[in-house]
Amino acid sequence: MSIASTSVIQIIPRTRRGVELMLLIIAIAVAVGAYINIGLTVQDRIPASTGYYAAGISLLALIAHMVLRYRAPYADPVMLPCAVLLNGLGVAMIHRVDLGLKQAAEAAGREPRSAAAPQQITWTAVGIILFLVVILLIRDHRRLQALTYTAGLAGLILLILPLVPGLGVNINGAQIWIRFLGMSFQPGEFAKLSLVVFFAGYLVVKRDVLTLAGHRFLGLDLPRARDLGPILIAWAVSLGVLVFEKDLGSSLLFFGLFLFLLYVATERAGWLLIGGLLFLGGAWFAYATFGHVNKRVADWLDPFNEVGGQVSNALMGQAWGGVLGRGLGQGRPEILGFYGQSDFIISSFGEELGLTGMIAIILVYTLIVERGLRTALGCRDIFGKLLATGLAMSFALQVFVIVGGVTGLIPLTGLATPFMALGGTSLVANWAIIALLLRISDQARRPQTPAAPVSDETIAMAVQKQ
Repeated sequence: MSIASTSVIQIIPRTRRGVELMLLIIAIAVAVGAYINIGLTVQDRIPASTGYYAAGISLLALIAHMVLRYRAPYADPVMLPCAVLLNGLGVAMIHRVDLGLKQAAEAAGREPRSAAAPQQITWTAVGIILFLVVILLIRDHRRLQALTYTAGLAGLILLILPLVPGLGVNINGAQIWIRFLGMSFQPGEFAKLSLVVFFAGYLVVKRDVLTLAGHRFLGLDLPRARDLGPILIAWAVSLGVLVFEKDLGSSLLFFGLFLFLLYVATERAGWLLIGGLLFLGGAWFAYATFGHVNKRVADWLDPFNEVGGQVSNALMGQAWGGVLGRGLGQGRPEILGFYGQSDFIISSFGEELGLTGMIAIILVYTLIVERGLRTALGCRDIFGKLLATGLAMSFALQVFVIVGGVTGLIPLTGLATPFMALGGTSLVANWAIIALLLRISDQARRPQTPAAPVSDETIAMAVQKQ
């Protein structure tokens, strides 16, 4: 007697929350270990704040883990530990530069400035609280598609806010900050999040029209002239950010994100050609028109034209670090001053951890991007695919631009290193991005229908009927 099996076996993916907990423990141990090592090297003692720092980061990470365990059980298990690791290492390096600046001020007989590490720890707590709010309030990422144009309007308002008289402030030559209730904020960081939601929702609706081909050139199907409006508007907005706010990094990031999502949505390489030409034209216009852009290009072409400048000091620090680095606490990243904690924090790591340490940090960022793109591939709806792709590529573009700038590959743009650089707005916004990626990954990995348990008696009866 032959038995024809007609049963379907449903494979339920494991939640992997145990794996996430183990990785979180490792990430916390590395971050706290780096903090202690810096104190022992620079001050010959364990920092008095170690207990508070270790308890704070452990408690925050554990709360985030427990919320994911019960509210997003199928979320990716790797992204949260990677974010905690980068955030913790960033706090440790900020503390390292604090100590160096304090010693330099005392040696010069000056009053040392207030430490920045406690402020960064506070912003870390705020960022993880926002992470929890996003996970708890957004139960289904697909509902964000209904807010497509609202998100686009919010993004534009956030970009314009620094230009409002009495509200916007100019810091280091860039008009990208607002001062409210005695604190400074960078609304462009949240504009990035709003615009990614807008780009994804817009391209879901318009991708069929934008896919239509016009003329063929060099083997590429170019879009029709009537369909060039969206990319021209995105280009104009990015140029507006550059012209009025003098923010080269955000201008590049916004246009790059839209161009990449446009290519992913349409699968037409012709958009990349047109976008590349628009980018080159905008870059030449900026170089020929704006002095701050011209100076950054000059510093890139000849970084040692200004002895003691930030770019030359950063490159010499990385060269001094070599392959394995001087060791945590044994370099001199404080020479870069405040920028050793913000724009050039990657250079600080390159000096003390060497090329090996920089590669390890870049691999952690790469892992976040890879898990984000894997989430996009597994997502069942087009909006979720584009949203996850845009959020993941926002990390990829930022890291490429930052690392390329501090290593001399491309001119500096002024973007903040995600999770690591000193700055509350960037840190909080990046935690919100991670929360959205985890929410999408939970939806992507969650089984469509729960598997019904089958008893042994039911199986036996089915076999007898065959």
